[in-house]
Amino acid sequence: MSTDTAPGAAPLRLGTRASLLARTQSGTVADAVRAATGREVELVPITTDGDVLTGPLAQLGGTGVFVAALRDALLRGECDFVVHSMKDLPTGAVDGLTIGAVPHRAPVRDVLCTRDGSPLDALPHGAVVGSGSPRRVAQLLRRRPDLVVRGIRGNVDTRLRKVDEGEYDAVVLAEAGLTRIGRTDRISERFDADGWPPSAGQGALAVEVRTGVEGDDSAAVRDAVARITDADAEVTALLERAVLRRLEAGCAAPVGIAATLEAEAGADADADADRVALVAEVYALDGARAVRVTHDLARAEVADDAGRAAAAERVVADLLARGAGELADLAGSGR
Repeated sequence: MSTDTAPGAAPLRLGTRASLLARTQSGTVADAVRAATGREVELVPITTDGDVLTGPLAQLGGTGVFVAALRDALLRGECDFVVHSMKDLPTGAVDGLTIGAVPHRAPVRDVLCTRDGSPLDALPHGAVVGSGSPRRVAQLLRRRPDLVVRGIRGNVDTRLRKVDEGEYDAVVLAEAGLTRIGRTDRISERFDADGWPPSAGQGALAVEVRTGVEGDDSAAVRDAVARITDADAEVTALLERAVLRRLEAGCAAPVGIAATLEAEAGADADADADRVALVAEVYALDGARAVRVTHDLARAEVADDAGRAAAAERVVADLLARGAGELADLAGSGR
C-alpha cells in the first residue's frame, strides 16, 4: 500500500446514491483508493431524482436521472469524486468533469432471473418478462416474439420480489449488479455477450472527478483516483462508449455493444491480449429487425481517445451503411 499522503490529510469524499448496489460499488472504489494511496475515504450520500420519482424510466429522462444529482454535487464541491455505472453515464461531455478512472470490470453479460430457474426458451407462451431497457426489450422479442415484455422499476431486490410474487415470470438484469451484491444464486441463464451484446460500458464503473478548480484539492484527487484504473477495463469500456457517443444514440437506445480482448491468433496461451473484437448491433424496437457489425482491432490503435474516436467512426459508418439508421432514432446518422 502506498503511504505517500501527508499525515493528517482530510478524508476524500466520495458521493454515492443510497441504494445497496450504489453503496456497494462506491465502497469497493473507496477501498481501492485507500489501498492505493493510504488516504481515508468517506461516503457522502446523495439523493437523485431517479431514487424518488416514479413512472417509466424513459419518461423521467432515462438513466441520466441517476447521474445529474451526483454531478451537481461534485461540481458544487460537496464531494471530491463520484462513482457511476458506466452504462448509465450519458456520453456528452460536461464542463469541469472527466472520467478519472475505470476500475476492474465486472461480468458484462445480461442475465435472466426466473422463479424456478427456467431459461428463456423454456418460458411458457405469453410469459411476462420485466425490463425497462429498449435494447433488452428488442432482444427479448427478437428471440421470443410471443413474450409480453413490461417495464419494471425498482432496485434489484424489488425486481426479484416481483418475480417471486408472480407479477412477472422473469426479469432481465445485469450480471454485474447481481455479482456485486452477492445475488448470483438468482441467475437462471446468462446471455453470451457476442450473441446478446449488452449496453456500452455494462459491468464497468466510471469514477468521475473535477478537472480542476483553483485552490482546491482536484489535482491530488485526480492523482489518487487514477491509481485504481484497470487498463483492460479502460480500453474495452471506453471503446464501447466511443461507439455509442458517435451514434449519438444515448444509453437508453436499442443498441448493444461489446468489446472483448483477445490474443493474436496463433499466439502463446500466456500472451497478452493485443486485439479487440468489437460487436455492435442496432435493433428495431419490436425486435423484428437488427443490423449487426463486427470489427477486429489492434489494441494499440484504440489505446487513447483519438484512436477510439477513429475506430468508432468506422464502426458507425458500417452500421449506417447497412441501414441501422432506419431501425432506431440515431442522431449520429445525420452526419
